[in-house]
Amino acid sequence: MIAVSREDYRELLDELRADIESMAQEVCAQLQQALDALEADDHTLARAVIDDDEHINQQYLDLESDCVDLIALQQPVASDLRFVVASFKILTDLERIADLATNLARYALANISEIVSDVRIQQIGETAVSQLRAAVTAYVEADSDGCREIAARDDELDTLCQNASDVVVRELVASDTDQWEMEQRLDGISRLLLTIRDLERIGDHAVNIAARTLYMTDSSDELIY
Repeated sequence: MIAVSREDYRELLDELRADIESMAQEVCAQLQQALDALEADDHTLARAVIDDDEHINQQYLDLESDCVDLIALQQPVASDLRFVVASFKILTDLERIADLATNLARYALANISEIVSDVRIQQIGETAVSQLRAAVTAYVEADSDGCREIAARDDELDTLCQNASDVVVRELVASDTDQWEMEQRLDGISRLLLTIRDLERIGDHAVNIAARTLYMTDSSDELIY
């Protein structure tokens, strides 16, 4: 690998940030489409989300390779090394969020939207998407305060998910359906609980992005756990 000038190296770092932002926006769009498919029982949209996962995976591999090359090109100063390492880890979170969006699309194919009427999946999903978009913005803008706000807001999503899970369990326990009908419903209820769990995990990945960004900007590990 041939070393590059400092000026060219800075341009490569800027390109990496822009490429990761572009991938992040695609992941956000994929997640929103998965939620739309869940709400509308739209199987065509759900399959489009599933089909797009391969493209996201390839982006992840390409950008991961770029991170490795940027470390190999020259010995980066501490701030640049933090940026590349943080970006490398953020890529992993984005790829996993895309996998979770694919999970949601598969749940949409199972028609779980009306299994428990009091569970507001869209409200939970909108909160998760908002948290993810805020984390991406904090990364792009190197916003330390924004990172801390994202971590502080995570309790809101956790509470929504816990309350939704409680509703599902209470309705299951209170149900007076016979054993045969209950067995028919259990598969859908299981997928609904997995949907809630995956939305909570998306929020956790958003916090991870904020934590890595704070490490990048302030050399602080206060949000890393």
